[in-house]
Amino acid sequence: MTNHILIVDDEPDIRELLEITLGRMSLSTSSAKDLASARQLLSTEDFNLCLTDMRLPDGDGLELVEYIQNEYNQMPVAVITAHGTTESAIKALKSGAFDFVSKPVDLQKLRDMVNSALRLPQEKGGEGAALDAPPSRTGPSITGQSSRVMELRAQIAKLARSQAPIYISGESGSGKELAARAIHQNSSRSSESFIAVNCGAIPKELVESELFGHVKGSFTGADSDKQGLFQAAHGGTLFLDEIADLPLHTQVKLLRVIQEKAIRPVGSQSETSVDVRILSATHKNLANEVELGKMRQDLYFRLNVIELAVPSLRERIDDIPELCLSILNKIANENSDEVCRLSDEALNALLEYNFPGNVRELENILQRAATLCEDNTIQVSNLEFISAPSSIPDSAQETKSPNSKSDDSVEIGEDFSLEKHLESIEIVAIEKALEETRWNKTAAAKKLGMSFRSLRYRLKKLGLD
Repeated sequence: MTNHILIVDDEPDIRELLEITLGRMSLSTSSAKDLASARQLLSTEDFNLCLTDMRLPDGDGLELVEYIQNEYNQMPVAVITAHGTTESAIKALKSGAFDFVSKPVDLQKLRDMVNSALRLPQEKGGEGAALDAPPSRTGPSITGQSSRVMELRAQIAKLARSQAPIYISGESGSGKELAARAIHQNSSRSSESFIAVNCGAIPKELVESELFGHVKGSFTGADSDKQGLFQAAHGGTLFLDEIADLPLHTQVKLLRVIQEKAIRPVGSQSETSVDVRILSATHKNLANEVELGKMRQDLYFRLNVIELAVPSLRERIDDIPELCLSILNKIANENSDEVCRLSDEALNALLEYNFPGNVRELENILQRAATLCEDNTIQVSNLEFISAPSSIPDSAQETKSPNSKSDDSVEIGEDFSLEKHLESIEIVAIEKALEETRWNKTAAAKKLGMSFRSLRYRLKKLGLD
């Protein structure tokens, strides 16, 4: 069945241009010149997409966006804005618009946007259907049935139907990248690439080349043309993790890419159009970074059109038993071994722990415990915590590694060695930094406030390499 598009614009020339362009895409169209006639058409005909101008004789496009969100929430609506009116575009996206194009309309960008919108599933259902729709069963799953996770899944299902930039906030290890992958997998871009990059792990002098690419001879060592991550993600989704670590001069170029939907490789004299949805995240407070002058305010507003908050593990304690089962099954599959089980005491200890490293820390704890346990049963003594839970008996704590001890008091006995004590503290800090950066030594060194060479020396000295 031919897709049917509603065009709303008070300029006859624009309506005709859009009708011709969409007609050549084998799409049928109906046109309206104002809000009243648009509402009339919506009540009498079925549409797969609405394209509306922002300025209309009897109102503005935001009113139509909100009306469609309330009455026909499974139908995407895109807005046409005047060139340079960034604020209007952001308002439209916050109101629920799928995407926007600027005047004068770039026909190729229009075609890309329309094709992307029409790939969205046209589910039937009344108001709230999008919120209740679960994420795709083939995509990444967020384990748990707690109220916070159910709310997160509902938000992901809704946000996946938009092209708006999304800022994913949450603590380290809480699952921000998993949420980003779920958004991509449930979006119209799911058949294209999802590319994740840790901005803090890229050397500052190479950031622009990594993101935007470069041409041969543009700098020393540029022996050939290189495709950037934006080009590699064309048609798909680019997840910029630790976005707050981008240098300010790169933030300026990223802002232009978002506004113009085009990149200029390092050393190139021309721009290349890119169709990429940007998701970003950081464990830092972006508003504070803006106040400190480390994040451009205009870029902050463009990235933080919609915020998705990923709860910490402390906020979803009820999910720990299900998470443990899922993680232990994964470990068993990876090792082609039997699934380990948790003793009641071990599970209670996990439930009492505050998990500063969130789900990632839980995975690390269970990975180690599964390796050390006997008879495929994990006991309290197999669990190693950064700070001991109050529920763990003293006898169990005594069996744990001294590296995990976090008491404020220090017992200085006859065999006490200050050097060894300091080394144990250093080991805990380095291991935590490596875990949080997924064992990226460059990023870990930055977190620890030392050079890569210093970290490498300490790893060798402490026997951690």
